[in-house]
Amino acid sequence: MKNSRWIASVLSLYALLWIPACAEKKPPESAPPVPQVAVPEVKKGGQGEVYVGLASYYGLELSGQQTASNSTYDPNKLTAAHRTLPLGTRVRVTNLENNRSVIVIISDRGPSRADRMIDLSLAAARELNMIGSGVVKVRVEVLYE
Repeated sequence: MKNSRWIASVLSLYALLWIPACAEKKPPESAPPVPQVAVPEVKKGGQGEVYVGLASYYGLELSGQQTASNSTYDPNKLTAAHRTLPLGTRVRVTNLENNRSVIVIISDRGPSRADRMIDLSLAAARELNMIGSGVVKVRVEVLYE
């Protein structure tokens, strides 16, 4: 009788250890991938840094609103929004479809769309002749921070 209790105890313990091992494991939940902005860096170190990606512009609807640099957005000034460049940085933005370029000052944070690299003021968009298309591929060269 002692042996049968001992065997039953061992079998019960084995079953308790074996059953969870057989349970189906769920894969860990992960967030959907975030689209990456095309930002190949040609040169690093502040001045001379070059990026290539998509530019859009913001027009009159934001006129008069405060920017991240505590200035007021004026659609007639040559300004832009960038996610990481220091506020006050001067950059040359070149429309790669027509080779027109303009120098702007980073005065705000953005763009909010993950696939865009820079948002330009209405005046800068006019200089680049991108009003009709709305979004163009550009090269952004850091002139100085």
